Amino acid sequence: MKNLVSILSRLIFVSRWLQAPLYFGLVIALGLYVYVFFVDIKEILIHLQNLTETEVMMGVLDLIDVVMVANLLIMVILGGYEVFVSRLNLRLHPDEPEWMDEFDAGTMKVKLALALISISSIHLLRSFFDAAKLANTTLMWQVIIHCTLLISVLAIVITNKLIAKESDKKT
Repeated sequence: MKNLVSILSRLIFVSRWLQAPLYFGLVIALGLYVYVFFVDIKEILIHLQNLTETEVMMGVLDLIDVVMVANLLIMVILGGYEVFVSRLNLRLHPDEPEWMDEFDAGTMKVKLALALISISSIHLLRSFFDAAKLANTTLMWQVIIHCTLLISVLAIVITNKLIAKESDKKT
């Protein structure tokens, strides 16, 4: 019986490697975002003579949005792999991202939630500039969704702080 439990435990532990192809898929998605970024820049440059200042700003907001989603992908790829699959062993690498120094599942949730807020903010800002073209209900729902994300982030941060305090009391 002990042998069966040992084998089962090892199998469950090794199963974390099933996530590795998922992270590789996100690397491919990151490559797609790089492509989208350059297509968007090309479009802005081609039409630059005919664009108003507002249209250029909207194009730049689109570029920022692509970069922020790419940053989110990097956080999920590196952080998720490090937390859930295996160590990346980057501690001595000169290019190790600073944010990975103290990265755990709680920190990852907060960083991802903040990234989603930032992306939502860009979309909301873009909508405000295009407000004349959008229905009031569309803007209202975008603001409600953004506020819901903000409240969710606050709840995650508060929960992580409470968990950290509880864990500090135990040590």
